[in-house]
Amino acid sequence: MTKVLVLHSVSLVRSALAALLRSEGSFDVTSAGWRTAVRQAESLRPDVTVVDLDCPGATAVLADGGGPDRQGLASPSSVLVLASTGAPGSLHRAFRAEARGYVDKDGSPGRLVRAVQKVAAGERFIDASLASAFMEADPVPLSPRELSVLARAAEGDSIAEIARTLHLASGTVRNYMAAATRKTGARNLIDAIRISRREGWV
Repeated sequence: MTKVLVLHSVSLVRSALAALLRSEGSFDVTSAGWRTAVRQAESLRPDVTVVDLDCPGATAVLADGGGPDRQGLASPSSVLVLASTGAPGSLHRAFRAEARGYVDKDGSPGRLVRAVQKVAAGERFIDASLASAFMEADPVPLSPRELSVLARAAEGDSIAEIARTLHLASGTVRNYMAAATRKTGARNLIDAIRISRREGWV
């Protein structure tokens, strides 16, 4: 059985996605919200983790999972994202986090099933409809760790909370915030979050 973890902020949606995948018979599916996402991923070690890029919280989970010091999602090669063609910035962010599969949310349920099967087999899956969105995506000027810190700040976490969650010193968190503000050309942290949200980075 292929172990699948479905992450979504809306309980009804994640339940529906889980039910769809379970109906195939060859998937052992668990669903979770963002608060328990990391714990579930560490416990289950899923073959495939399905993440909706449009959900609040997706940015933080993906950013935390990116880079050599990742500490959340079990393996970037197991991540399959649900995306929209109108959000090239989000696609670029997922690509930087080394997601393996990309499914257009306007596609058929069968595309999701096929994508899960391909990613579970260690293959890459990209819906053709998302190809142009990839091409339109501007490079993200922030590093994975800067994105992670900015995403946590955008969720309302304090410096102390971000430091604790990401296992960083508070001074290091402040440095990342300052770097993110400078690189986005923002006036302050609030402005950096606004710009990053507009561009689809967080």
